[in-house]
Amino acid sequence: MTSDTTQTVRVTAETENAIEKLRELVADVQVVLWDFDGPICRLFAGHSAVVVAKDLVEWLAGQGLRGLLTEEEREHPDPMAVLYAVHRRHPRSDLVTELEERLTQQELKAVGTAMPTAFADPLIRTWLAVGARFAVTTNNSPRTVREYLADRDLTSCFDPHIYGRTLDLSLLKPHPYCLERALRAMGVAASSALMIGDSPADGEAARQAGVPFLGYARNEEKAKHLREAGAACVVHSFEPVLEVLRGQA
Repeated sequence: MTSDTTQTVRVTAETENAIEKLRELVADVQVVLWDFDGPICRLFAGHSAVVVAKDLVEWLAGQGLRGLLTEEEREHPDPMAVLYAVHRRHPRSDLVTELEERLTQQELKAVGTAMPTAFADPLIRTWLAVGARFAVTTNNSPRTVREYLADRDLTSCFDPHIYGRTLDLSLLKPHPYCLERALRAMGVAASSALMIGDSPADGEAARQAGVPFLGYARNEEKAKHLREAGAACVVHSFEPVLEVLRGQA
C-alpha cells in the first residue's frame, strides 16, 4: 500500500517532469499557431452548436434537400459535420457556398456569447511581449475569428495572420494547408513554430506540417486522444504555460 507521503512525492515528481517538458517545448518558439474554438475561446458557450447544426439541417429541408443527409447526419451535434456531408456529395457547389455562409452567420452570432478560455488572453499578451508572433489556423470562418479578436482587443496580436475556413473543405484540418500558409507568410521554419490545438485533427495537421504540437484538453479523455494524435505535451489549463513564460522573461 502506498503511503500518502510517497504518493505526494510521486505526483510532485510527475508534475515537475511535465513542467520541464513544457519548458522545453515553448523555449525559443518564434511563431505560435493557434486553433481558435477551444484554445482561444469556447465559441458556442452561449449559442449551442447543436442548435446551429439543426438550423443547417432545417435549411436544407426547406430547400427540398432533406434526403441529401443520412439520418445520422441529420442528428449530428456538430454543424461542421453537416457541411462536410453536403460537400462530399456536391464539392465546390453553390449549395456548399450557401451552407457555409449560413454557418458563418451562426458563428458570428455566437461571438457575442463566446467564453474566453481561461488564461488565454494573458498568455497571448505575455508571449507576444517576450517576442513570439502569432497566427490563427482554424476550421472556423476567418470573419468569425476577426470579430472575436476585435471584441477582446486582440486583433493587433494576430493581424494579418488569420487562416480559416475556405470553400474547398478538403483543405481544412487535418489537412496542413492553413498551417503551411501561415508558415510561408511568416517566413518561419516548421521546427521554430508551435501549434496549439484541442483536437486530433489539429495534431494530425501539425504532424503533416512538421510543427511541434501542444494539446489543450478540458478533460482526461480528450487529453488521451491528443496524446494519441502526437501531442508533445498536453495541458488542462494554460496557467502552467503562462508561468513558464513568466519564468523566462
